[in-house]
This record gives sequence, C-alpha cells and structure tokens, in this order.
Amino acid sequence: MKTLIAFFSHAGENYTSTGYKVLAKGNAKVIAEKLQGLLNCEKFEIETIKEYSQNYEDCCKEAKFELKNLEFPKLKTECDIANVENLVLVYPCWWGTMPRAVFTFLKNTKVLNIYPICTHEGSGMGNSVSDLKTLCPNSNIKLGLAVRGSSANNCDEDLTKWLKNVGLLNL
Repeated sequence: MKTLIAFFSHAGENYTSTGYKVLAKGNAKVIAEKLQGLLNCEKFEIETIKEYSQNYEDCCKEAKFELKNLEFPKLKTECDIANVENLVLVYPCWWGTMPRAVFTFLKNTKVLNIYPICTHEGSGMGNSVSDLKTLCPNSNIKLGLAVRGSSANNCDEDLTKWLKNVGLLNL
C-alpha cells in the first residue's frame, strides 16, 4: 500500500465557546472522506476503546487530562502501516497538538512520509508538526494543511491545491 489516509475524528453535541456547532460526522472524518475520493486510496479510522464524551466541555477536560498525563489511549484496532510510504494524517487540534490517540497510533512508526492535516477553530496546526517530528524522527514530516473546522464541508479546493503542492495528487 503506497498511500494511506489515517484519521481521528470526534463529533459532539453542542456548541464550542466560539459559537461553532460541531458537525455530526466530525470535521476530520469529513476531510478524510474527501481525501479518499481525491486520492483513491484506503483510509483507516483511529478509534479509542474509551469513548470520549459527546459533551464539548467534558471532552475538553478528558483531552486535557490525557495530554497532561502523557497517556497513550488504547485503540480499538491496529493498522499495519509497515508497507505504507505516504501517510496522510487527519486530526483535530486538541490543546495545541494532536489528540493522544494519534500519538498511540504513530508510536514506533516507520512510515517514510507523513502529510498532516489539522482541523482547528483558530489555533492552526498548533504544536502538532513539532510533536510529529519528535514522535516520528525517522519519518519525513511534509508540509501540513490547517483547515478551519467550520470550513470542513467546503474545503475541496484547498485540499486539491494542497495535494498538488505536496505532490500527492498524481502518485
């Protein structure tokens, strides 16, 4: 398998502090589905055994606790990424970086190239790119893309432009 899309997504039931309503599907999942249509490759959903709260405030507390304690939440299923050359990684920005479930997924990875896409509501990529470089020192962390979560449904043009820019669209 040359290219794989791996994503972690969470959907909630209420509004964020900025008044943005979380999409029922989860923004990262929306983007992963768009990417799969553009790249025609497999996708894998990173899911934890523990369910995160659907309540926005409670989920934030859970995510902060995991980050503070440097937890590696257990995943429902593993994904064999030994033969993956290009990993398109889609995740929300939680407390300035990737959700800890993404850390679990990437722990000890040997993927050649990682292309990060981060959904956010104002923080951009946060520290996630530097965290990726630390977590995956043997991988090439490519130019990432930050997508405002409230624009996830309408980011097709940005995704296509980014995929062409990083050389993934015509692989």
